[in-house]
Formats: sequence, C-alpha cells, structure tokens
Amino acid sequence: MKIIRACIYPKDIQCITGRSERYSRRLLNEIRAHFDKQPYQFITHQEFSEYTGIDIEIIKDYLKQVS
Repeated sequence: MKIIRACIYPKDIQCITGRSERYSRRLLNEIRAHFDKQPYQFITHQEFSEYTGIDIEIIKDYLKQVS
C-alpha cells in the first residue's frame, strides 16, 4: 500500500490548478492565514480541499499519481 503525502507544495497546486508558481505560493500563504498557521507549518491536502472547494478525492488521486 502506498502512503499518500499529507502536505501540499506549490508544485502540486500548479499541477492541480494549472496556475503559476507565484500564484501557488500566494495561495499557500492565504491558506496559512485562513487556518491561523505559522509560516513554517505545512498545509494538508484536507485544508487545501476545504479552502479551495476542490474535491478531496481529486487531490488524493493526484498525490497518488506523483508518489
């Protein structure tokens, strides 16, 4: 059984949304602010899904493909 990564990186956001790296970094910072996290804390795929409204299964499928 493959383990799915728990955190989301800017490159993942680029591939999922088709947007630029700069947008992806900005979005991660917005998500951190929304969930009241520190800059060094990671964003989970669940938090990303909740904030963006993208179905969590789509995100999990993507993370399974790249792992």
